[in-house]
Amino acid sequence: MTAGIPSSRIDTSKPHPARVYDWLLGGKDNYPVDQEVAEKLPAEARANAARNRAFMHRASAWLAGQGVDQFLDIGTGIPTAPNLHQIVQAVTPSAQVVYADNDPIVLRHAEALLVSHPDGATDYMHADVRQPEAILEQAGKLLDFTRPVALSLIALMHFLPDEQDPYSITRTLVGALPPGSYLVLSHGTADQHPELKQETETAYKKGAISLRMRTRAEVEPFFEGLELVEPGLVTAPEWYREEPAPVYERSGFYVGVARVPQPGWFPGRQVS
Repeated sequence: MTAGIPSSRIDTSKPHPARVYDWLLGGKDNYPVDQEVAEKLPAEARANAARNRAFMHRASAWLAGQGVDQFLDIGTGIPTAPNLHQIVQAVTPSAQVVYADNDPIVLRHAEALLVSHPDGATDYMHADVRQPEAILEQAGKLLDFTRPVALSLIALMHFLPDEQDPYSITRTLVGALPPGSYLVLSHGTADQHPELKQETETAYKKGAISLRMRTRAEVEPFFEGLELVEPGLVTAPEWYREEPAPVYERSGFYVGVARVPQPGWFPGRQVS
């Protein structure tokens, strides 16, 4: 069911955020240009990537436990087990998952590694979050947008500068989701690591990768009009539900899970 196969070859002359992230997670599916960027990042970047990944695992499992059985994951990155579909299909075997990323190497690995549970389904598309309408159209071939969908934007929107209006892109994607759907978002920040901000930005800039870390106040608008699930907009180690609390550490990510409300809902409260 893989769609949108890119015609161009993998460009190994330019670094890509998905491959840099793969290196930070200890993966091997990256190239010297990606390693060069990653190695110039602060040492804390690896721990922050792991904390962000752990948040994704907790949030996805919780959503599956709430009965959500459709997931749209944009900015998938190179598959790293356990992947989102493995998390949710362990809870709900019939869950359907659509992955989207704009790096051709992700497609190569997705074809081999993103294998669904027999009762469920996975699909992968080569797509760019800056074209949200195209993503929604393609995802609609597998997902039923009349039923709740969990939209995951994990460690993605900080690669969109302000002039590309990441808030509008997010509103377009969320606007296609019916009530009872969820937005799962993590976003890079220097709020707890101000001394590392310049080093991080310089490393990505040298690799010609746009990076716009945002403050908590700047991340909040991504959830405009949605019901933030407790504990609200917090750092990655602070977000958990039924499981034991993770060890608290400084984090380079703000994270949140928010529900698309029913008509007539008024903002200003969190939901459990």
